Parts: sequence; structure tokens; C-alpha cells
Amino acid sequence: MNIKSLLFASAAALAATSGAQAADAIVAAEPEPLEYVRVCDAFGTGYFYIPGTETCLKINGYVRFQVSYGPDEVNKRQGWGDRGTSDWDAFSRAYLAFSSKSDTELGTLTGFFAGEFNADNDSDIGDSLINVDEAYIQLGSLKAGFFYGWWDKGINGETDSLSNITEFNSIAYLYDGGSFQAGVAVDELEGATTKANGIGVEGIVSATVGGVSVDLLGGYDTEVEEGAIRALVSADLGPGVFQMAGVWASDPNTYFATSEWTVAASYRYNATEKLAITPGIQYWGDYGFDSDADQWRGGLAVDYKITQGLASRVSVQYTSRDLGTETDDFVSGFVRLQRDF
Repeated sequence: MNIKSLLFASAAALAATSGAQAADAIVAAEPEPLEYVRVCDAFGTGYFYIPGTETCLKINGYVRFQVSYGPDEVNKRQGWGDRGTSDWDAFSRAYLAFSSKSDTELGTLTGFFAGEFNADNDSDIGDSLINVDEAYIQLGSLKAGFFYGWWDKGINGETDSLSNITEFNSIAYLYDGGSFQAGVAVDELEGATTKANGIGVEGIVSATVGGVSVDLLGGYDTEVEEGAIRALVSADLGPGVFQMAGVWASDPNTYFATSEWTVAASYRYNATEKLAITPGIQYWGDYGFDSDADQWRGGLAVDYKITQGLASRVSVQYTSRDLGTETDDFVSGFVRLQRDF
């Protein structure tokens, strides 16, 4: 075979091979349509639909830096242990919350989780503490999980102290009639008391008429067989909000353990859209459940919105304590910077 014949044969073979491959050519798959995130406005701002579902999700939180001052301030952060006797303490915190909601035939179904990530060089367990702040499920008016109870609510400012322990694993039911609410909760007190298997019961009745709202709250600790009741009134007054509260306890219990009785008041004055000033005062009678002891505190909290999402708070409090055999007076407070998102 001469060279010309060899070239023609090679060309024919190549053409045949190319034709076979062309018949079996790979066709690219059509791209699937992309589902964009949709805004969900059924449950308020900040929610969006989880792609492919009818469940709405909201992610929010804050980052905080705070410097506190007061006697043995470094020991006061609940659950952080005995870390020293310094009167100054600086710490940072990141708070992250996830809330999911969807409509069902039994009402709105909610799942909520929030975690705190704290950084403090004085911590006896290292320089950080991570804890679950809340984790609960709610269906309509029924709520179950680890969450803050009604005793956690206070009045404006930083002067008041109207409860003892406020967060439990609980089951709660709240009837919400708009201007009228009524609820009951059963709390697990184990870990909050010195006795195991403790059970607590809370009950609340609230009403709102115009700019005035009233809360009547009670709590009973079945382990120590003692309880406490509290009344809280809030009223729109002029350019601000006036609030007043009173507590009475039969003896120290999980819900209130500071004194036999106390009264507190504050007024949040909204000076401008960015500036609010809140003076407050509180008196404790039979402090420590000692008829010869009492305590009072007066102070001021100043809130200023630096810019959108960034706010500051300054608190200065003066406390005077008379224990019968001795007296104690001191100043405490903090400076806080917080970025919300």
C-alpha cells in the first residue's frame, strides 16, 4: 500500500469514529429552578421562609461589652463561681436566638432557642462560659421547655430587684384575651432549692385598660411550703412610663427570698427619640426576714441610642443597708455598649 492509500484509509477510519461519537453525545442536564428566600410577614419583622417549607425562621441577637462596679462585683454574676474580690469587672457577651413559627390547625407552632456566649478573664472555669438561655416549644397557648417565667418581669431601670430565681424547666398555659390574660405554670425547682424533686406553681392575671396595665402574680414553692405574691402597675404618663411594684413573701422561697416585703417605683422619661432617663427607688422591709433589718436603694439609668443598632446604657445605684447591729452603704453600677441585630 502506498502512502496515499494509507492516508485515505486513516481519514475514513477517523470519520467513522467521529460519527459514532457524535451519535452518543452527552446532553447537559437542565438546571433546576432556584427557590429564593421569601420574606415571611405573618409573625412580625425579621422572619423568612425556610426554602421548601412553610416554616418561618428568625435569627437575631446582640453583642455586648460591659464594665461593672460594686463591692465584690467580680463574684456577682450568677453561676460564674467565686472568682475574686475585685470591685471592677469587665466582660463581653454574644447572644444568639433562633425562632421558628408555622401555622397549624391547633394554633401557631413555635420553637425557640437562645444561647449566651460569655467572655470574662476572671472566670474560674476559663475565659468563657456558654449556656442555654432558653429552649422551648409552644403550641398555641401551651408552652413547655426551659424559659423565663413571669417572675422575670421587672420595672424600667436598674434599681429594682423583684424576684429570686426566674428560669426553670416548666410547662405553662396562658390564656390571651387581648386586654385580659390569665395563666398558670408548673416549674421544676430541682437545682434551685436544696431539696431534690422540688415543684413550684405560678399563677398570673393581667389586664390592660388604655395606657394602664396591672399584673397580679403568685408563686408557691412546695418544698419549703412558702410562697410570694407580687403586684405590678404600669401607666403611660406624660412623655414616659411610670411603674410601681410590691412583693410580699411568707418566708424565703424560690420565687422571692430577699425580704418579707418590698416596694419599688420608677419613671422612664423619654427625653428624645435617642435619650431616655430612668430614676428609680426601692425599699425592702424586714430585710433577710429579720424584723430589725431593712434596705433601700435609689439610682438612675441613662439609655442613649448612638446609631441604628448600637445603644449604650449607664447605671448608677446607691444602696443603704441597716442590719440592726451594723450598717452598709455602697455605690454600684455599670457602663454598657450593645450592638443589636
